[in-house]
Amino acid sequence: MTNILHIDSSARPYSSAENPYGSHSRRLTQRFARTWCEAQPDDTIVYRDVGQQPPQPVTGGWIHAAFTKPEMRLPWMNETLLESDKLVDELLAADIIVAGVPMYNFAPPAQFKAWIDNIVRVGRTFGFDRSRAGEPYWPLLSQAEKTLVILSSRGDYGYGRGGRIEAMNHVEASISTAFNYIGVTDIRTIAIEYDEFADERLQASIARAEANVDALVATLRGERRSRNAA
Repeated sequence: MTNILHIDSSARPYSSAENPYGSHSRRLTQRFARTWCEAQPDDTIVYRDVGQQPPQPVTGGWIHAAFTKPEMRLPWMNETLLESDKLVDELLAADIIVAGVPMYNFAPPAQFKAWIDNIVRVGRTFGFDRSRAGEPYWPLLSQAEKTLVILSSRGDYGYGRGGRIEAMNHVEASISTAFNYIGVTDIRTIAIEYDEFADERLQASIARAEANVDALVATLRGERRSRNAA
């Protein structure tokens, strides 16, 4: 069985498939989850909507608690880390993380950045030892064989690899940096563009992205079957 963590981070509460003012990233994540479930209904999907219910941002107290060894934490520290612990637990249990992350001003939404800040945790997703020879930091999820799928949307066009404004896209790059840091390096990306143009180019981009989502589901299912059979 495959465990999927489905995350939405758009401030728009509806999918553009059901509402003309809805979210394109939600449209893609819902399509991924639905297509996967139709093919493998016994698999588990855990859903978290950080767009509508964002995690608490990191505070000074959070940092103090996270960098205190578990056996030395005071009760208030454990309380402070409760939400983060739950988010990390969901991540650790997932084989595939499907994240709907629209571009807001060239970067991920603040709600998704808050989620990232809560799951990049010393002692849980990355290690740190000042006395370690060489690099004092190391990833803890390198052997977990997790896959991250980033499903995004953009108002303009040309943000993809080799595009006219690729350098202005800090969505996939920043998320990939954080996930590589904790040991998740298998990252797939699909995006809808032309949202602000609202013409036939947007419709064509939606159609391409949906077809790519369907193809990606088939690819990932095949990869997991091959891995399990090995």
